[in-house]
Amino acid sequence: MRLELEEARRRFAAAPVARLATVTPDGRPHIVPIVFALEGNRIYSIVDTKPKASTSLARLRNIEANPRVSLLVDAYSDDWEWLWWVRADGRATVVADGPDRERAITLLLPKYPQYLDDHLEFGSATIVDVEHWVGWTAGR
Repeated sequence: MRLELEEARRRFAAAPVARLATVTPDGRPHIVPIVFALEGNRIYSIVDTKPKASTSLARLRNIEANPRVSLLVDAYSDDWEWLWWVRADGRATVVADGPDRERAITLLLPKYPQYLDDHLEFGSATIVDVEHWVGWTAGR
């Protein structure tokens, strides 16, 4: 059954991780897990200095080429009555500095205590303005 908008947003905000789907410049789908914070209809994420294959992230290049993105959070259980998912579709921007980047850090710090590590540094933020929410639940 479809989740009501406020319940979908509540579940989305409480989730510890989302999957961010972008499209490569040659049209291939690209999906990665991200940590995030939700405020209103805006989703904030930031590049941090934990180990990555490269500092030139494909997701950021993809957003620069095509800002349309989807983010998905979900819950799985062997008891299928507890299954649910929420998807947020919108337009993303990448910001290297400024108030949106600072807002991302402010919102992410209380949600992820790992970000309080003094040795961790932050790069560009991804800001998604959600245009459409959709969610489903098996019943609980």
